[in-house]
Amino acid sequence: MTDQGSIRVFLLDDHEVVRRGVHELLSIEADIDVVGEAGTAAEALVRIPATRPQVAVLDVRLPDGSGVEVCREIRSQLPDVRCLMLTSFSDDEALFDAIMAGASGYVLKDIRGSDLVGAVRDVAAGRSLLDPAATTRVLERLRGGDRGDERLAALSDQERRILDLIGEGMTNRQIGAEMHLAEKTVKNYVSALLAKLGMERRTQAAAYVARQKAEKRR
Repeated sequence: MTDQGSIRVFLLDDHEVVRRGVHELLSIEADIDVVGEAGTAAEALVRIPATRPQVAVLDVRLPDGSGVEVCREIRSQLPDVRCLMLTSFSDDEALFDAIMAGASGYVLKDIRGSDLVGAVRDVAAGRSLLDPAATTRVLERLRGGDRGDERLAALSDQERRILDLIGEGMTNRQIGAEMHLAEKTVKNYVSALLAKLGMERRTQAAAYVARQKAEKRR
């Protein structure tokens, strides 16, 4: 039976050995309870809402997607869930994406066991584990460049509206509900607007919107 005072944790990693190791590491702590786990993004998106963890430890690279995408989706559905990204690689782009997706922390898999336990506790308590220097780099990217105006002019009114909603952190499903469009239709619009903006991922579009808003406030 789960202790009501314990930190509820969900684990997402496609490597079973790694997942089991982290599970055992966390489970021996009296104040931590592992309430679920998954090996794919699809499984996680079903099981995390069902188990309602306080902290989701998410592998960045997955066979069917990215832990960053899972973070964004879960944060849009369940904003109280804190996401701690776990990865084998020190990658500025992945870190940028994680920050934009609303992750509370980003740690490498070679972290010591005691430090990982501490990271879970810190994230559960509402503290950020994002390196200040890395966060500064992200903010500089948001402020940098002003070539977006020409690209923005190429978008239709419908694409502009969808871009704004992406900037608000909405998923395709949420955008569809907001605009009374089928989710597949929204997906097609998103693909089109990303192509016009010269971008590959919606995180880049979200960053673009954030930069535009920041420039308007100046």
